[in-house]
Amino acid sequence: MGFDALLTLAAVLTVLGFLIFSSISADAILGACLVFLLLTGILTPDEALKGFSNQGMITVGVLYIVVAGLRETGGIGWIVQRVLGTPKSLFNAQVRLMSPIIIMSAFLNNTPVVAMLIPAVREWAKKMHLPVSRLMIPLSYAAILGGTCTLIGTSTNLVVNGLLVSETTYPSLNMFDIAYVGFPCALVGLVYILVFGRWLLPDRTSVRHKMDNPREYTVEMIVEPQSPLVGRTIEHAGLRPLPGMFVSEIERAGHLIPVVSPKEILQENDRLVFAGIVESVVDLQKFRGLKPATDQVFKLESPRPHRCLIETVVSNTCPLVGQTIRAGRFRSIYNAVIIAVARNGERIHKKIGDIILRPGDTLLLEAMPSFVEQHQNSRDFYLVSRVENSNPPRHEKALLALGILIAMIVVVTVGWISMLKAAMAAALLMIMTGCCSGNEAKSNVDWHVLIVIACSFGIGIAMDKTGLAQLIAGSVIALAGDNPWVILALVYLVTTVFTEMITNNAAAVLVFPIALATAHNLGVNFMPFAIVIMMGASASFATPIGYQTNLMVYGPGGYRFNDFVRIGLPLNILMGIISVALAPLFWPF
Repeated sequence: MGFDALLTLAAVLTVLGFLIFSSISADAILGACLVFLLLTGILTPDEALKGFSNQGMITVGVLYIVVAGLRETGGIGWIVQRVLGTPKSLFNAQVRLMSPIIIMSAFLNNTPVVAMLIPAVREWAKKMHLPVSRLMIPLSYAAILGGTCTLIGTSTNLVVNGLLVSETTYPSLNMFDIAYVGFPCALVGLVYILVFGRWLLPDRTSVRHKMDNPREYTVEMIVEPQSPLVGRTIEHAGLRPLPGMFVSEIERAGHLIPVVSPKEILQENDRLVFAGIVESVVDLQKFRGLKPATDQVFKLESPRPHRCLIETVVSNTCPLVGQTIRAGRFRSIYNAVIIAVARNGERIHKKIGDIILRPGDTLLLEAMPSFVEQHQNSRDFYLVSRVENSNPPRHEKALLALGILIAMIVVVTVGWISMLKAAMAAALLMIMTGCCSGNEAKSNVDWHVLIVIACSFGIGIAMDKTGLAQLIAGSVIALAGDNPWVILALVYLVTTVFTEMITNNAAAVLVFPIALATAHNLGVNFMPFAIVIMMGASASFATPIGYQTNLMVYGPGGYRFNDFVRIGLPLNILMGIISVALAPLFWPF
């Protein structure tokens, strides 16, 4: 082993050590490793930066913009309501989440599937009072497992099949040939996560959730005419499971319903009075078919999607103290509308317009973001702060955003254009049609994930360039002697280890020629080796850096490196046992 290979091995082991035992972010650790490899001359500047121009990395970045269009139009809410539904338990939620994703990922590129569902799952988990840390890893793993069931399920399968056709005399695999091994693996993987996930998945509640705002707001909303909520019960409309909020009463055609049953059927122009915390008020603002009961909201000069929610605390020098909200003409004075009021943790049993303002009242306003800068030093308010992610959705463009997403998936599935081109076209359409603005598109890109992906490509190049990868693979496989079953198991082992360290496609390309030469020397059928390489290159469960979807859920799930090792390593071993056992049965040596 040369000096450069030793240096690269030391760098890789150091990275793994920091990822496992330190709290430093993954992008900082991998970035530092890439810089080290560049400074020591192991990588040239072009090689070090190659990952930053990689199509896979760029595709992930562009997909964040597509997802931004879905979220800003309320399309994410539609997915949550129609696809994920209202589970009764965490087990039921994981079944509802993983089952359709396994099917979808068998035919669609799993990266856009996961990118689309991350914000939906996050919103769904909050709404259903479920720990998001017990849903994000199942989301990624389900996408990976589904990709092993068909030839087009993942790019790795296509890469290995391409090598099989170009480097050997074997015919191309058919669409479902790999399903003989992939489907049992997917089924066992699903059962494993559902059964053992309760012990192996971390249960982390965010600090923000633990310190939920105790202020209880009173909010009035009206069911719009021709609203999709009309004719549905409170429960089926999704208004019952809102965290920290409930419907306290309904005013209907001049009559008051003081005790609201979950089975109460909504009608047009129902005035719903809610009581709850600010996060659930934000959720209400995003419900299609509900609008604030005060018509003052629609008299503001700026379009609603450009506004946000702002919390203010009324000071004792505010000129409106002692007056009702209606008489004080708040909108005219401040160009903002009060949509909810909280008072020392107590509920206010009055309509918004009839509430008399007192010093210390907390007001929830709908206004332009500039309100914060204009009034943060005003003597009228003790405190002015913006509520994050509170812009009302552009519901009128929700179908358009969903149509763009579906069109993107279809054109890639039928092979008309590449995933990158389709994602860039979809992102451009999202911005041009007003589904999201340019600023929203930029702010929704997760740069930490993109840096990790780009740096991992550079580290993989270093392992390949120095001969470290080939040396490790050849040495391990040589230990098996002439037993094809043992060699097959070691081929899987080497492939999956490389996948965890240097990405799946690179692992498959590195191991393929070594396995081919070994099979040729033994005089055995190479097909079981090709299938095992496909499975091993997809079985990236034990680390967050081996597969793009693992990286994408790493941050949103609040995970640590060890979380993937704890639940993913046994799954890697399980997939290996099944693959090695089944491949020679369908493709005998």
